[in-house]
Order: sequence, then C-alpha cells, then structure tokens
Amino acid sequence: MRITVFGAAGEVGRRVVAEALARGHEVTAVVRDPGRAAGLPVGVRVRTGDAADAEDVETIGAGQDLVITATRPAVGREDELSGMTAALLSGASRAGVRLLVVGGAATLIVPGAEGATLHEMPEFPAQLRAIAQACADQLAVCRADAAADWTYLSPPAELTPGERTGAYRVGGDELLSGPDGVSRISMEDFAVALLDEAERPAHRGVRFTVAAV
Repeated sequence: MRITVFGAAGEVGRRVVAEALARGHEVTAVVRDPGRAAGLPVGVRVRTGDAADAEDVETIGAGQDLVITATRPAVGREDELSGMTAALLSGASRAGVRLLVVGGAATLIVPGAEGATLHEMPEFPAQLRAIAQACADQLAVCRADAAADWTYLSPPAELTPGERTGAYRVGGDELLSGPDGVSRISMEDFAVALLDEAERPAHRGVRFTVAAV
C-alpha cells in the first residue's frame, strides 16, 4: 500500500511510520518543519505539508491508498484540531483516498458510569480538559462528514511508549480496561492496531477503540 502519514514526527506518528515500513508499505511522512524529519526511519519518503490546508492534503494524498493523521496541536492551540480535521477530511475526499484518524479517548463511555464519558468523570485531570474537548469536537466533525471515507481510532485512557506484543482487544464506543481495571495500550501496539485497520478495513465511517489484552 501507498500510505501517507501526517504528524509523522510525533510519538505516535513515528511508530506508525515504523510499523508501516516493517510491513513493506511505501510510506510518505509529512512534516511541517523539515528539521523534524531527522528522526524518521530510513526508507521513508519525506514531504513538507500542512494538515490544516485542504489543498496540501489533496495534493499529497493524490495517488495514495491511505492517509493517516496522527497530528496534535500545541498546548494552548487545542481548538485548532477540529479545523485541521475538517481540512484533512476535505482534502482526502477530493483526492479520493481513505483517511484514518488517530483520535482521543475523551468521548469513550465509561462502563458503569451511567453513560458518562471519560472526560465527564470528576477525576479527569483538569490539565487535559482542553485537548479532551478538542478531540470530542474532532470526532463530531468526522461524524458530520458524509463525503470522506474516514475511520476514527480512539486509544484507551493510557497511551505510552512500551513493548510491541502484536496483541490487543477491539471495542466500539466504550472504554476498554484490563483485568486490573487500567485502560492502557503501548504506542507500539496502537500502531499495530492502526495498520491492521489500514490493511483490513473493518470500521469505515465509525469510531472504534483498542486496548491491551
């Protein structure tokens, strides 16, 4: 497959690029700052572009099989995420390419909490509320788009660097937790789940989530 990754220099993006390359895909990594491309794996094609510019997305996405976005706005600019996602959806649609969105966990329903979502829980960290609301808005933008061929993947509550086991569980709109009650997955296994969805699409036009086994 020909896969383009926006936000390729970020923590999740770099792991997505590495996983895609390991599977033999042709990968284009898109960065806004060329200086950030230095840490990307050998074998990746690097292009400069802006995920918030629909024309950039259309141009870079043309001829690709899939566009993945793992972009995140800087602290204090969280409200830019929904506009960026709208541009990605528009550009991908015009290019005729699928869009796989790395989203947030904020809107996942917490089991046993009477329908409350993760960011509605009283113990949700105050410092994460801005990005949580931005991710909620991002998901709403995706769900309102009837033109693009999109999929939205929410991580569990904890997404951290770790081990690639290749194993994970799949859910829908409900937060997944392990036997110890912790909702987590490594970034490496999150990338595995993302590429599995890329290769074998099972959630077109919907949001799904994954968590460690």
